[in-house]
Amino acid sequence: MATWSMCVALVVTIGAVWALVKRYETRLVLLSAGLLMSVLSLEPMIAFKQFDKSMTNAALIIAICSSLGFAGVVSLTKCDVHLVALLTKPLKKLGLMLLPACMLVVSLISIAIPSTSGLVASVGPTIIPLMIRAGFHPAMAAATIVGSITMAFLSPGVSHNAFVAKLAGMPIIDFIGRFMPLTVGASLAAIVLMVVVCVIYRDFRREGFANEVHDADNSKKVELPEHPNVFFAIAPLLPVVILVCASLWAPQLKMSVATAMLIGAIYAIAVTRTNPADVTKKFFDGMGSGYAKIIGIIIAAGVFAAGLRACGVIDAFVDYLTHANEVAKLGAALGPYLMALVTGSGDAATFAFNEAVTPHAEKFGLTIDSLGYLAAIAGNFGRLSSPLAGGMIIAAGLAGVSPFAIVKRTAPVMFILLVGVYFIS
Repeated sequence: MATWSMCVALVVTIGAVWALVKRYETRLVLLSAGLLMSVLSLEPMIAFKQFDKSMTNAALIIAICSSLGFAGVVSLTKCDVHLVALLTKPLKKLGLMLLPACMLVVSLISIAIPSTSGLVASVGPTIIPLMIRAGFHPAMAAATIVGSITMAFLSPGVSHNAFVAKLAGMPIIDFIGRFMPLTVGASLAAIVLMVVVCVIYRDFRREGFANEVHDADNSKKVELPEHPNVFFAIAPLLPVVILVCASLWAPQLKMSVATAMLIGAIYAIAVTRTNPADVTKKFFDGMGSGYAKIIGIIIAAGVFAAGLRACGVIDAFVDYLTHANEVAKLGAALGPYLMALVTGSGDAATFAFNEAVTPHAEKFGLTIDSLGYLAAIAGNFGRLSSPLAGGMIIAAGLAGVSPFAIVKRTAPVMFILLVGVYFIS
């Protein structure tokens, strides 16, 4: 039965990848593949229960829908046009260097917003259009944000930091401090490697990529104002500033993404004097669009992962890693990385590995904190290489490209970082 389930998972997964490459409807492919694996494994309810769970994921719905609602408001009030007009002149002088500049900024923001999905939903509506209009390919603009999350491991808010620090019997701040040089080094290396990838793919040209982006609406060319309004230009950035400031100096407020987006929308109404009724309609239209186009794909991806679980693929892989003590370090790197690559989330394999294997690190000639850190950051690299990751899907939706187009740019970078961290740690 186990062999049958594994064969089913292999065949269905290959078929799903082929269908996605052929640009069939993403939600249809993932839902069908997940449901088929569950049914053939004689556990169809796993897929349906996962569907129910995914469609009511409060954290994702709040962040994504409110951000897309605010993006609609920014577009309606033309605040994004004023921001672009204000920044275009100096940014155009940066040319290719705009990419590392944006990645550095997003990396710093990720310390305050350590969730990949939350980070992309917060800064994506501003950074991605900005880079596209500056001449970068939409997929590279999206990859710029997705590839900047590694610096988040400097945040105490990352659950893996607390988990491994507890296993090692050390304060979480000490754990973060010990691996700070490695975290910062990996983040800076990601910036350099992403520039190299951009050059190889020829993803930057001053005339832009409007003619090559099929999902873009080029019917209307937006004219930038000659004298942009500074107060209008502040609006798109306001929610990000609020979130960062609240996280750093007023964490007791527990500011949510939705709260920041609502404040930004209210500010946009105040400074632009747009009809509040029109803004309200646009905000909720954007929220609905976000659920249909982005949350819908996340739901389908969850059903696909549930299908793999029903076939026993995930449990078998985790079980093998937790018993292969002789290759513990290699397992810590490849296990969470591959699981995250397949499922879009490295948390399950990372927590399982760190709970079962990492406490015995000294038996393998390693330390608990180093082995635990390797597993955690490997899961991060795998997630940033997966087209099923929530943050990847959000970025793809904002840029109007396929998640695979983004992965083509992030995956080589993350694999190189994985190899580097493996040998250095």
